[in-house]
Amino acid sequence: MIHVNGPVLRPEDAGYDEERTGFQLAGRHRPQMIVRAAGPEDVRAAVAHAAAANLPVAVQATGHGVAVPAEEGVLISTRAMTGVRVDPAARTAWLEAGVRWGQVIEAAARHGLAPLSGSSPHVGAVGYTLGGGLGLLARRYGYAADHVRAVELVTADARRIRLTPDDELFPALLGGGGNFGVVTGMEIGLVPVTRLYGGGLHFPATADVLEAWCDWTATVPDELTSSIALVLMPDLPALPEPLRGRHIAIVRIAYIGDASVGERLVAPLRTAGPVLVDTLRELPYTESESISNDPPFPHAYSGESAMLGRLDAATAFDLAGPGAAVPCVLQVRHLGGALAKPSSAVIGHRDAEYVLHVLSALDGHDPAAVKDTHRRLIGALGGSATFLNFHYGPATAEQVRAAYDADAWRRLTRLKAAHDPDNMFRFNHNIAPAR
Repeated sequence: MIHVNGPVLRPEDAGYDEERTGFQLAGRHRPQMIVRAAGPEDVRAAVAHAAAANLPVAVQATGHGVAVPAEEGVLISTRAMTGVRVDPAARTAWLEAGVRWGQVIEAAARHGLAPLSGSSPHVGAVGYTLGGGLGLLARRYGYAADHVRAVELVTADARRIRLTPDDELFPALLGGGGNFGVVTGMEIGLVPVTRLYGGGLHFPATADVLEAWCDWTATVPDELTSSIALVLMPDLPALPEPLRGRHIAIVRIAYIGDASVGERLVAPLRTAGPVLVDTLRELPYTESESISNDPPFPHAYSGESAMLGRLDAATAFDLAGPGAAVPCVLQVRHLGGALAKPSSAVIGHRDAEYVLHVLSALDGHDPAAVKDTHRRLIGALGGSATFLNFHYGPATAEQVRAAYDADAWRRLTRLKAAHDPDNMFRFNHNIAPAR
């Protein structure tokens, strides 16, 4: 018997399917029990119940980054835990476990501040940050995980604890995902950003455009974070006419500074090819989602990633072009700047210049064929170090290990053995306990 304030749902109950369904529709959870937590004490009670019954535990807020679907055990849904408190004097925000970035952006903006959020306001802030968090201001301020001040955690033995940078387990949470317990709240640092010069330049996709972007990234200051994506656009009336049904390259820009300086910095890119659509403008940070326009509706997808020291533009275009066996979106983000600086977070490979992210919708495609295509593409480009924030679906043990530096990996496996020796928290990019 479990005593909680939120509802407890089993497969035969009304509302079970709705509660288990998140943004990622591929590999949805189907646990023995769902606890929709109303607060931290519900989370503690759910973990205590699971521990007593020797059941594994999965956690879901928005369900964007489902790694391994739970076919057993207890799913703790944190989507009802949506409190946000901003301390403008300290430039911090306290986030409950189910908060989405859009809520944090709006709350911080009222005080002239911004979080280190990503491209979509619909993503859960806590899960994003536990994975590292590579956002729009990354080259200036680093990973979101680098700015965490405190974490409240329910451990495998159902204790509620508060962790700060002086605690041994604290850095393992930041980049280590949900391997060490259920995070019920997090204090993050905010930055004094209210406006950006940002948007996108849309070109016909060619290897030359990809190469031009790579060359250009070597010239920009840390205040400018950018990415490029190769996308086969659907032929839909809702899209601008120049983009319909075309294979395009989108360069996305987020520059912290005067718009006129941003224009000068971007000017060399405009010679890379004919610009089909230009959405660059000065915008408030509250409209930063317009830079990427990520889809807001749930769908089934698979994605893998790799850190790169350099990008072979011609090979990337050949493998992800319109003739690819499995259609995919290939996105490359520029790293460096503050991302290269060490911090207590366990994010590995900070010397990488780029992170490659390849994504495919699964509608009508065999998931195994999609995964094989992604891995062949990444292998051809020399990618070996994984960035787990952009890995959607199960990762192999080798891929998880490759996400971390060797010393950090040994430390993580020892901490896992000390804090979760039975691997209760294993429905994730799993760090197995050292044996």
